[in-house]
Amino acid sequence: MVEMRVAGIALDAATRSPIVLLRDPSGRRQVPIWIDQAQAQNILSGLNRERPPRPLSHDLMASLLEAGGLQLERVIIHTIEDNTFRAVLKLQNGTERPVELDARPSDAIALALRTDSGIWMLEEVVADASIPVDAEADAEDQEDFRRFLDRTTPAELIRHIGRTAAEADPGPEDAPEDAPEGGGPGA
Repeated sequence: MVEMRVAGIALDAATRSPIVLLRDPSGRRQVPIWIDQAQAQNILSGLNRERPPRPLSHDLMASLLEAGGLQLERVIIHTIEDNTFRAVLKLQNGTERPVELDARPSDAIALALRTDSGIWMLEEVVADASIPVDAEADAEDQEDFRRFLDRTTPAELIRHIGRTAAEADPGPEDAPEDAPEGGGPGA
């Protein structure tokens, strides 16, 4: 098993869906797990150690574990079935043997962040689902993006986004003559 850490939340460029990125200790492999907006918010809240005025679901779960005398020992992401990651919560009650509960990886990660528990992944899952990480290229891209933001005003950024959206979404006059009316698949 490999202990992973949450590297952050990213957005899928094509679908704009959030992705939680888990990175191995060497920093050379990263496993992306697609999640929804609410799950992303729960994970970000745990990462940022935010304490809302009223407990959110994962804060409540952590409090319930504590009140029940249970400790989240670790989260284990153990398999991928039909493009879906599977995870378990490994709970310890001091004297009794550990209990494992089935959980969605996003919920397990959000809870692990709130309880300072480890996030583990079987090596086979890491090998199957990981993408290589080039830290130098990532740092260079981040620096390029910072320079771009430093040189760009908010108004210029909005104009650029508008131009890009217009180029990506051709109007009816730009559609090929043999294209079916209605805009394509699923329209």
